[in-house]
Parts: sequence; structure tokens; C-alpha cells
Amino acid sequence: MTKRILLAISGSIAAYKAADLTSQLTKRGYDVHVLMTEAAAKFITPLTLQVLSKNPVHLDVMEEKIAERINHIDLGKEADLFILAPASANTIATLAHGGADNMVTATALALPADLPKLIAPAMNTKMYDNPLTQRNIAILKEVGYKEITPKSALLACGDVGRGALADLDTILQIINENI
Repeated sequence: MTKRILLAISGSIAAYKAADLTSQLTKRGYDVHVLMTEAAAKFITPLTLQVLSKNPVHLDVMEEKIAERINHIDLGKEADLFILAPASANTIATLAHGGADNMVTATALALPADLPKLIAPAMNTKMYDNPLTQRNIAILKEVGYKEITPKSALLACGDVGRGALADLDTILQIINENI
């Protein structure tokens, strides 16, 4: 049976890497369903991810195309794994405090407790190292999320340090270990 992955993408410059992740997961035989925040859609188009995943992309929590279905609830019921990659500081904070103001956070809040959940942070070093972000990541870990630690690199802003999205091979390996 094909494993279903919910790939949630939040607003980070690293969102463009989600196209390669989607492609690699699909090529490995996973059924990939993409969720995006509106900020993520500013970095990469839903159409790109739809073509690569061969599934509709879910962007608007209020858009219900099938009357009998509540997307942000049903998607989680049908999933074998949830991954937020890249995970922005904003989305991590919203999740850690139970917010559900977009498709990604509403779906994440409605996930079954026993579903494997991964977050792959990607942000500026100072944002990642900020005690508030670290506290929010700790809260998510307490409720069952596993962090795919960001790497140190030259960041898009020109700073050098921890905060770059983990390498694709690392993310794929951790997905395989958790599904």
C-alpha cells in the first residue's frame, strides 16, 4: 500500500527546495499531498508542487471543493506522516501555541496524536537561536514532533550560521525512518 505524506510548506526562502523534496518523494513511490501557507505561495507556486506531486495543492483552509469533506480534518486522517519543511519561525510559533489560522496550522492541529510529525526549520540564525523559537520547538517536541535540525551555512540574508534547511538527503532519510 502506498504511503501518504502530508508535506506542509511555510513562508521561508527555502520553500523553493520543497519542489525537489516533492519530486524525490513522488519518485520514491510516496503519495504526496502538499499544504501551503499563503506566505509559502509567495516563494513557490502551488502549480509547480501540483505538477510534481500529481495531487491538488491545499492553500486555503476555507476552500472545500467536496461538500462531504473537511480538508484540514480528512487530510490528517488519511496520512501516514506529516512534515513541515521548511518550517518558518512564525509557523512554528503558531503551531506551538495551538493556532489554526491557515491550511498548514489548521491541518497540523487536527492530526491524529499517533501520526509521525516532523519539522524542518529554516530561518535566519538569530531567529532560530532566539530563546522564544527554541522554546516553541521544545513545546512541539513535547507533543510528539521530531525536529530535523537545520544546518550551518551561508544564509540568503548573507549571515553565516545555523538555520539553513537540512540537506535533502537527510530529510529523506528521516522521513524513511519515521514512516
